[in-house]
Amino acid sequence: MTTTPRLSVGLPVYNGENYLAEALDDLLGQTYTDFELIISDNASTDSTERICRSYAAADPRVLYIRQPRNIGAIPNHNFLIGQARGELFKWAAHDDRFGDTLLERCIAALDANPDAVLCHAHMAVIDADGALSHEYDYAIATDSPSAPTRFRSLLVTDGGDDFYGVVRLDVLRRTPRMDSFHNGGRVFVAGLALHGRFVQVPEVLYFRRDHPGRGDRLPSITAICRNLDPRRASHSTARLVAEYVGGYVSVIHKAPLSTRDRVACYRAILGWFLGRGLRAPVRRLTFARSLPAFGTTSVDTSASARDGREHR
Repeated sequence: MTTTPRLSVGLPVYNGENYLAEALDDLLGQTYTDFELIISDNASTDSTERICRSYAAADPRVLYIRQPRNIGAIPNHNFLIGQARGELFKWAAHDDRFGDTLLERCIAALDANPDAVLCHAHMAVIDADGALSHEYDYAIATDSPSAPTRFRSLLVTDGGDDFYGVVRLDVLRRTPRMDSFHNGGRVFVAGLALHGRFVQVPEVLYFRRDHPGRGDRLPSITAICRNLDPRRASHSTARLVAEYVGGYVSVIHKAPLSTRDRVACYRAILGWFLGRGLRAPVRRLTFARSLPAFGTTSVDTSASARDGREHR
């Protein structure tokens, strides 16, 4: 690739042979094409390397990087930020599916809303076999012009995986890197929201796969965090949760906020901690009564945009 792409898609993966090809086909079959796809293979021991090298050989947009050792999922995610060349950035999970207009719609929404820092589409959950399970009701006030309102909403409501949205890379690089303490991804998204509002494409174009091999399905906070970063192996639950709370304080401190907004965010942290700080976030779901037919179009149409090559 001789020109700088507008979008960089970063795909971290470890032993992803079961679902990786589907995700790569969906991404490379997008209607929006001005992007690079950077794969960081975290020293996989299955056929992930072979699959990735096959795609990289077939499509010049794909850059394959193999880590010499397993550095953990969070360092692998953060590594990709440093490799990105685009104006915009998106993480993509190797086990998810993507509607074929996802990138096009998100980038158009950011172009239409220059004050927005992130855009994502509505999402649904699919099972291990790709069957639609349920849709998320996006109930977070991330589109508010008020930074304290956005922050407070993210504290108490779980939504549509904005972590996987299309984000302005300059904002991403001004935000503290994601950490591997308890719920580090939530803190990271809250930090982004303090830099500006999010916009949502009101169409189900992102399909999050729920399957037994997911890293967040491990039995304890310590096991999840150890999987995210091997350096967490000796850290106690108390420390991992304390860093979670402290992470929110840190992103407020570092964000470009007025004194009034900063104080309001600190007050939100105090109220959240005293009221429900250590409880699991609320997850609002609606069962996807109307999604099966739509989902067939959204997910499978992506596959129809493949170039016909067999990569397995």
